[in-house]
Amino acid sequence: MADWDIRKLHILRTLRERGTVTATAEALRMTPSAVSQQLTNLSRQLGVELLAAQGRGVRLTDAARLVLRHAEAVFEQLERADAELAAYARGEAGEVRVAAFSTAVPALVVPAIRTLRASHPQVTVRVRETEAAEAYDLLAAGEADLALSLAAEAPTATDPRFTRVPLLADPLDVALPPAHPLASAPTLHLTDLAAEPWIFGGSDPWSDITRRACEAAGFTPDQAHSAAGWTAILSMVAAGLGVALIPRMAAPHHEGVTLRELPAAQRPVRHVVAALRRGSEEAPALGRFLGVLRGVVLGAGAGGALRPPSATPGRGPSRR
Repeated sequence: MADWDIRKLHILRTLRERGTVTATAEALRMTPSAVSQQLTNLSRQLGVELLAAQGRGVRLTDAARLVLRHAEAVFEQLERADAELAAYARGEAGEVRVAAFSTAVPALVVPAIRTLRASHPQVTVRVRETEAAEAYDLLAAGEADLALSLAAEAPTATDPRFTRVPLLADPLDVALPPAHPLASAPTLHLTDLAAEPWIFGGSDPWSDITRRACEAAGFTPDQAHSAAGWTAILSMVAAGLGVALIPRMAAPHHEGVTLRELPAAQRPVRHVVAALRRGSEEAPALGRFLGVLRGVVLGAGAGGALRPPSATPGRGPSRR
């Protein structure tokens, strides 16, 4: 196979455009002897004569024109590669692999992808819904670029492998059946629910938050039912089986319950963080996605998924 040298092909191409060795040398800031030497070497590498004498100058042979015809496709592809690399360097192209817990996917990741597609369609985001332990294993193994989890499930801030980025404090609101006597009460405190049957999971961080919040209010919640998914919990609340504390990120995905915001002093929160491998902060596409994700968080806090429940008691969480 012939030895194709891009730099020397570029010299041959310039000679075709400029017409003389001297003009080629001036255009490429080389000496005429260097141009001649490079073209002689290219001719030897390809095994064909590229130049023929013409008066006091030279002309391209038919073999040289054949070589250049094929080289044009190479130059065109290299131009495309340069353009894509430049876009990548600006964060306008590339791939970002995100591992996130279930609630964060519809509330944060998907809105961020939609926003990014509109402004930077060449950035591809691949999503993997997973629990925190697997998310951080994927991140450490280089199989994910960004992990989203609850702060309680994230590696410590001193872990040398990762950089943690705080995203938001997700408030927990009280979910009540619409017909519950307290659904339309002017105000609601956790102590008002001390005698209620409660619905929460086993040992998940949000379950610990439920217990701690109720104990801080002076009572131990009676766990009437246990479930790990928000859809199941909200369905049981809607059926009148009990009450629950629901993260605001999860609430808009179910009709048929009434959400009530607790007073600030009693309002529990769960903190959501992003994490990336230390040193990867400079990856342009990753930085671009993280910036969009932060924008989604700010927008959600101002009036999106993380806004307070309806100010009108008894109104469902997804009706406005």
